[in-house]
Amino acid sequence: MSRPLQRGVVRISGNSNDLWDSEMKDRTGKEDLEKNHSSDQSYLALRFPFQFLFHDNSNSPSKYGVSENGFASDPFSIGTPRSRHSLIMLLLKCSFIVIVILALTGSFWWTISISTSSRGRIYHGYRRLQEQLVSDMWDIGEISVGSSRTKELEFCSQESENHVPCFNVSENIALGYSNGDEYDRHCIHGIRQNCLVAPPVNYKIPLRWPTGRDVTWVANVKITAEEVLSSGSFTKRMMMLDDEQISFRSASLMFDGVEDYSHQIAEMIGLRNESNLIQAGVRTILDIGCGYGSFGAHLFSNQLLTMCIANYEASGSQVQLTLERGIPAMIGSFTSKQLPCPSLSFDMLHCARCGVDWDQKDGLLLIEVDRVLKPGGYFVWTSPLTNPQGFIRNKNNQKRWNFVHDFAENLCWELLSQQDETVVWKKNSKKSCYSSRKPGSGLSLCSKGQDVESPYYRPLQGCIGGTNSRRWIPIEERTNWPSRANLNKKELAVYGVHPEDFAEDTENWKTAVSNYWSLLSPVIFSDHPKRPGDEDPSPPYNMVRNVLDMNAHFGGFNSALLERGKSVWVMNVVPKIGTNYLPMILDRGFVGVLHDWCEAFPTYPRTYDMVHAEGLLSLESGEQRRCSTLDIFTEIDRILRPEGWVIIRDTAPLIESTRALTTRLKWEARIIEIESNSDERLLICQKPFFKKQSS
Repeated sequence: MSRPLQRGVVRISGNSNDLWDSEMKDRTGKEDLEKNHSSDQSYLALRFPFQFLFHDNSNSPSKYGVSENGFASDPFSIGTPRSRHSLIMLLLKCSFIVIVILALTGSFWWTISISTSSRGRIYHGYRRLQEQLVSDMWDIGEISVGSSRTKELEFCSQESENHVPCFNVSENIALGYSNGDEYDRHCIHGIRQNCLVAPPVNYKIPLRWPTGRDVTWVANVKITAEEVLSSGSFTKRMMMLDDEQISFRSASLMFDGVEDYSHQIAEMIGLRNESNLIQAGVRTILDIGCGYGSFGAHLFSNQLLTMCIANYEASGSQVQLTLERGIPAMIGSFTSKQLPCPSLSFDMLHCARCGVDWDQKDGLLLIEVDRVLKPGGYFVWTSPLTNPQGFIRNKNNQKRWNFVHDFAENLCWELLSQQDETVVWKKNSKKSCYSSRKPGSGLSLCSKGQDVESPYYRPLQGCIGGTNSRRWIPIEERTNWPSRANLNKKELAVYGVHPEDFAEDTENWKTAVSNYWSLLSPVIFSDHPKRPGDEDPSPPYNMVRNVLDMNAHFGGFNSALLERGKSVWVMNVVPKIGTNYLPMILDRGFVGVLHDWCEAFPTYPRTYDMVHAEGLLSLESGEQRRCSTLDIFTEIDRILRPEGWVIIRDTAPLIESTRALTTRLKWEARIIEIESNSDERLLICQKPFFKKQSS
């Protein structure tokens, strides 16, 4: 290896001849010294290759060398070989510096020129390279992000197979809640345990709709024959329970069957039969304490959408079995808090032996019924308390009935009919009724500050709500279903939505649903429903029935699914941190709730066939949240059935960054580019069925 260009400064004598003689005399010694230090010099030359440009002579006796008489020699003298050599070296150094500066300057301006002339092409190329890099990094997995981040989540204990955070009664009792409040929702914010809820032993994939409406697997729900017989549901006499299946005789001709019962309600309203309820303005029904969902299952054939709410139950769950049958349901309670639904939400509220004591808490429970009931809507109550023949034998029942009767009158409800154990009231359509009540009725109207249109588990209010809403429109004046789903310009103005935005949203979702069908067929939808290894089912058939939309916006996804003729129902969820279009969704004839996705959704594990989220990641990332994306995805896994599907639509960077979570959750995932010029991507996942975890 060649020697370094700078070897240091040596002392010189007073003339050039002495310098030459001195150099000749010391050459042999210096060569030996250089041999000993050649390795050190070579190392320095490699480590500091440009050291000769910035050499520091601070350790030398003088900057230019000092003569024996103490004067410095002139470095610019041209009279000696040493000075000429120094001058040449200095010129070479300066020339090299100039060349380097010119080269760097030229390169800089060339780069600017290229970036200016080809900015668009470079940007798109960079974006694709960036996306590919992120994708490759996630594929590498443990090498890129570390094994601790990609480690799969463990399964929860077997005791968690039906656990619902925030609603577990035993946990609420331990927190000190009692007198019925233990059935309400109590969320404790803190460290969350991220684990996967395993299915029960002998769990089986639910039967396809509509077969699954009438036949369910016993192993999939926590219910026994004793619990069925001891339940208060009048539909228990329509159920057949064996070792493996629960069968519902929906075509029963029994007097107390659902068909006769719904026919009776229609007649009490003044209609020929239940099929005329649509013409009377009824589309959505809230079924309180729904039993096992048979009332809603029967009405579905008449295009009536019934959502069940009932308390959390560790076993014998009404909500769990209702969802297993493919009927809308959620955990809810009238005990102490308002429902996460807007005022004026439902066309009818139904309570058949629902276990709610409406005469308790000074009528607060009836005020909540009035709040969520649309003007002109109906409240149907079936109970032994309403049977006039029972008053003679039980004075206490008569007292309780009198309280409910008088309180309903103060709410301006009209008693339409009373037959046997069933009573039907109609909520007033005109606000003038409130001012014409008897003085001292004790029920005042809520002020604007009290009248929150969409409360989120707020304590029950002692005033009549909904009267300040612009949505106070009697159901008989609304467009009947299915035209109700297509709002006109005047109706859209109530929600602050421009007609062009609504039309664009509708068309976009028609295209999106069509694309979903093309992507997921022939695996899951009724276009080709055969699962590998299964026999061909008899039509109609559908492998997806229960759908949850985590960020429903206008409800366009729901509308597009129905327009495609798919036999699905959608739980439209409006995030608490987003723009609240939930009143609009419910007025269109759909069902939904307000929810904070950093908390547990009010449902049991394994209750939805599909979970859909459009723009939710962007919405959550823009907030200073107290939970992580893993927390939200773990909750999705809890409520998703084995072999269920997840469709997440969002920006490419967010989709790519969350892709690794699917590995931790053991999901099978694929990222799909929607359009070549779109910044959005689809993350389509399927939750496997781990039978080995349930054995």
